[in-house]
Amino acid sequence: MTGKAKPKKHTAKEIASKVDAATTNRGGGKAGLADRSGIEKGGHAKYECPHCKITAPDVKSMQIHHDARHPKIPFDETKISNLHAVAPPPVADSSSKPRPGIRGSFKK
Repeated sequence: MTGKAKPKKHTAKEIASKVDAATTNRGGGKAGLADRSGIEKGGHAKYECPHCKITAPDVKSMQIHHDARHPKIPFDETKISNLHAVAPPPVADSSSKPRPGIRGSFKK
């Protein structure tokens, strides 16, 4: 015979975080396409893997990707393409565009 389970109540903090996660632009869909592709200077996808064309925000993340996905090829930092260096300079009006929010870890 199983015990009676009490329904779990949601805290105000949990509900507020769910509302925030649902309503804040996180950079997905068409809104974050330019950001993910690295076309604009504010993009988080700065470096591109020369082998599989996946993007990463920094060299350390690219090295982790390279060690995991391309273990037989030696890692050479000079072959990584910097998408911000080859991107066209931003227009003066682009500074007023909203940037996608990045959600950090819950573990602080």
